[in-house]
Amino acid sequence: MKINTHKKIVIRLYNEADASALAAIYFNTIHNINSKDYSPEQINAWAPVSSLETDGWMRKWQKLIPIVATIDNKIVGFAELESNGHIDCFYCHHEYQGCGVGSALLNEVENSARKNKLNKLFAEVSITARPFFEAKGFTVKKQQAVVFREVEFTNFVMEKLL
Repeated sequence: MKINTHKKIVIRLYNEADASALAAIYFNTIHNINSKDYSPEQINAWAPVSSLETDGWMRKWQKLIPIVATIDNKIVGFAELESNGHIDCFYCHHEYQGCGVGSALLNEVENSARKNKLNKLFAEVSITARPFFEAKGFTVKKQQAVVFREVEFTNFVMEKLL
């Protein structure tokens, strides 16, 4: 299905009613997009079916309020920016890849970081997301092997000076 890329992307703050949509974006993006760069074992460790349950997410999002991207009131992505400049979660709906959602989210993250007088952003970025972040001015500081739920993954510590 081709998505109309001329629709307006709206960025807003998360509210509790968004929890299940954000959990679904996390799960489905990893299973549909990141699966080209990671094994089924890695994908299932990273985003098990239990990641669709909202209780843990809602507790997290009480402390770290994500920004949410919508198109025509449909949630199409979200990002989390910690007070030290760390981007924790950064996910775009698997059906809206290449439509500007990631760019809109990252613009808002950068604006917020500058407003809070941060001089850099950093994240642990998947193999899949690395080209996007490089295109946005992030540089790889190191490649690393991380273990999550007893499964090893390769990702990249990337940063961008503001």
